[in-house]
Amino acid sequence: MSFEINGTPFSEQPRAGQCLRTFLRELGHFGVKKGCDAGDCGACTVLLDGEPVHSCLIPAFRAEGRAITTIEGLAPEGGAHPMQQAFLDAQAFQCGFCTAGMILTCASLNQAQRTDLGASLKGNICRCTGYRSIEDALDGKTNVEDTVEPGTAFGRSLPAPAGPDVVRGKQRYTFDVAIDGLQHIKLLRSPHPHARIVAIDKAAALTVPGVHAVLTHEDAPNRLFSTARHEQDWMDPDDTRILDDVVRFIGQKVAAVVAETEAAAEEACRRLRVDYDILPAVVDPEQARAPGAPIIHPDRTQEQRVANAKRNIVAEKHGEFGDVAAALAKSAVTYEGTFTTQRVQHAALETHGGLAWLDATGVLNIRSSTQVPFLTRRTLADLFDLPRDKVRVFCERVGGGFGGKQEMFVEDILALAALRTGRPVKLELTREEQFIATSTRHPMRVHVKAGADVDGRLTALQLDVLANTGAYGNHAGPVLFHAAQECLSVYNCPNKKVDAVAVYTNTVPSGAFRGYGLPQTLIAVEAAIDELAKQLGISPFDIRRRNVVKPGDPMLTPPPSDYHDVEYGSYGLDQCLDLVERAMRADAPASDLSSDWLIGEGIALTMIDTVPPAGHIADATIALCDDGSFELTVGTAEFGNGTTTVHRQIAASALATTVDNIRLRQSDTAHGGHDTGAYGSAGIFVAGKATQAAAESLAGELKRAAAAAWLCDPATCTLDGHSIVAGVKRISFAELAELARAQGKQLSASGNSGGTPRSVAFNVQGFRVAVNKGTGEIKILKSVQAADAGRVANPMQCRGQVEGGVAQSLGAALYEEMVIDADGRVTNAKFRDYHLPSFADVPRTEVFFAETSDTIGPMGAKSMSESPYNPVAAALGNAIADATGIRFTSVPFKPDRLFPALQDKFGV
Repeated sequence: MSFEINGTPFSEQPRAGQCLRTFLRELGHFGVKKGCDAGDCGACTVLLDGEPVHSCLIPAFRAEGRAITTIEGLAPEGGAHPMQQAFLDAQAFQCGFCTAGMILTCASLNQAQRTDLGASLKGNICRCTGYRSIEDALDGKTNVEDTVEPGTAFGRSLPAPAGPDVVRGKQRYTFDVAIDGLQHIKLLRSPHPHARIVAIDKAAALTVPGVHAVLTHEDAPNRLFSTARHEQDWMDPDDTRILDDVVRFIGQKVAAVVAETEAAAEEACRRLRVDYDILPAVVDPEQARAPGAPIIHPDRTQEQRVANAKRNIVAEKHGEFGDVAAALAKSAVTYEGTFTTQRVQHAALETHGGLAWLDATGVLNIRSSTQVPFLTRRTLADLFDLPRDKVRVFCERVGGGFGGKQEMFVEDILALAALRTGRPVKLELTREEQFIATSTRHPMRVHVKAGADVDGRLTALQLDVLANTGAYGNHAGPVLFHAAQECLSVYNCPNKKVDAVAVYTNTVPSGAFRGYGLPQTLIAVEAAIDELAKQLGISPFDIRRRNVVKPGDPMLTPPPSDYHDVEYGSYGLDQCLDLVERAMRADAPASDLSSDWLIGEGIALTMIDTVPPAGHIADATIALCDDGSFELTVGTAEFGNGTTTVHRQIAASALATTVDNIRLRQSDTAHGGHDTGAYGSAGIFVAGKATQAAAESLAGELKRAAAAAWLCDPATCTLDGHSIVAGVKRISFAELAELARAQGKQLSASGNSGGTPRSVAFNVQGFRVAVNKGTGEIKILKSVQAADAGRVANPMQCRGQVEGGVAQSLGAALYEEMVIDADGRVTNAKFRDYHLPSFADVPRTEVFFAETSDTIGPMGAKSMSESPYNPVAAALGNAIADATGIRFTSVPFKPDRLFPALQDKFGV
């Protein structure tokens, strides 16, 4: 067989049944990504005789005699194709996992195809950007700033340092590496929602050629832990084992097969014989907490942080300020309603997975797609009784996370297999496994009561929340507490009450997801605020202005918090409301729609604590190198959140240099120090503060070193343009490094941040929508979000975070839904049955930033990674209610759900 790849002839023979994607990756073309296994996402796009194809759908043998172009061959070595350059100029990527396929598709479009990008790009999914920057690239727009003066990087729209490698397919992700002797892991998963494993017969599986081991619960440490990763382990229940003799949801791992090929491992899984004792199951959360329901974790106790195992209650929160019932009875207007939210998949295009091996010194190395390498190392060391210096966990660039990779779903099995076999091993989840066996957003039932007086002042707010945590309690408590926190504390109200419960069910576990519980409860709270405003004849903007907290007001939610370190580092909520109101009034509603379309507007606001409570730790070190550049080491991971860019901007600004003079090492436990992880909006707010502290400390060291050489006072020295200056004296960083080297030392410094005190960020979302009263179809006519991000570290990048958050949240608000049947089985475990937003689905969102500077955050910045997601569904629900006069209380707002109520009201 002969074919051509990037202009070079090849004659390798693919394996029987091998797809072109896998074949190309085995040949080292790692720019061809694996995203969905079914031709749905486009991450594996290549050009076949100049035409874009999904290589996962093409049998490799069909490439015979044809020319294949991967992203690596789109331009001559060292050069850039015009489309690659356009993506760089527009910074049309975030995590970058989809970018190679997206560029190849875009590069192939003719002028006619460019006139309908919705159709032309329907085969390429981006989960991060919201697509606006991709459209900018196709339009030839430049979003990045040119070079800036030394010391002025912070606050500028500078490009991501990984950009050139991302657009050329050279940036390495978890599996973009070749390892000799690599063994493959496949997992046998439970077909039952609840069962005890009586016996596992390995005999037939072990006869499959190439199989080296079959690992079951008998081979794994009998220790409980949580897959959730937090700095404080007590935040989550100890209810999980690496491999358990009881399965509690369909898809739970039962056994792991280690073999020379994936095919051999899969065949061995099919030959395993498992004898199950079927146990009663419960999939509905209301039924799960009812007396007499099947008990899912009967042996768990409060010492293991399970609140009430006998009623399947993992966590609960109850409290009241004032007297809500009495206040409601006296209120001029009241509202009461029950809202439900669904399971949503993170759908990061890079699935969970990793590689593990023992090196020559006996260190267990784990290379995985994780947001939390340091916390994962800590738990692996504890589970396997290993010293921490004998475990290394690290990640390359991560292909999207959104909270889903703040879990330990694969690293435990990788460690077990590597330690048991002594061989390097690989485990890469399929897209189906992502759906059925990782985690989802917590489905919630939220009952709200609210009251106000005749002046529109809130008199009472009450929430009753029931969260479905699934079969395991990872993140159950923290998500529940967060869900009932800022959505109420952002409003001044003398009477507040909360009853919130998270329960186990025999379904796929829930976990950390962007927004961490707030999007679910905001739908109810913001609807209640709107409904009170309607009854009083007050605008949605004005009722919020009358009730939101302002600097000096206590931010209170019952019961009282144990943590009192949340402060108004800056306050821009008033500006956000003004910006959205002004933008919504800037143009009139569309008039070219027929009378079948009902037009309405809606807003919602959100406040978020910028760091999780109880500590979030980051260490950073920075050193002056011989050439006058700096090496910055941080622990936080990059997965499209942009921290890599901003950390360099912080360091360059503090050291009066440029970002190209800052080299970054990150997300590797072997580098020393500690970092809690890239979650909870902490990548800039916490780790950025550590970088700032380290860089400013090094600046002081540089001044002292120069002053010692000049025999002058360090106070007379300043940093200026890659140099130290004192009067007419100037010494470059490179010269200073040489001077230090002659003295046998290197100038370096470290910094630390503990994540306290914490600040608050604010977002306001506005929509204008049209709803077809005959079909339930929704058109978004205008989308606006204003954000208080403090001093914006990188406006271009921060705008992209907002746009991406709105796009992802719109998917959940309009159509994304994991469907679970009566047995607890996920029935739509692939992208084509689970509607992800594509280019045609996403409106362009106008983004505005409040002008504030935070007194707590690094150089005045606050977080803005997850909070843009939070108010979207709530604002959309309010806009639909304004258009139709009907309050829809269940998301997603699919046409078939809207249609019956519209028919009843309008009879079209």
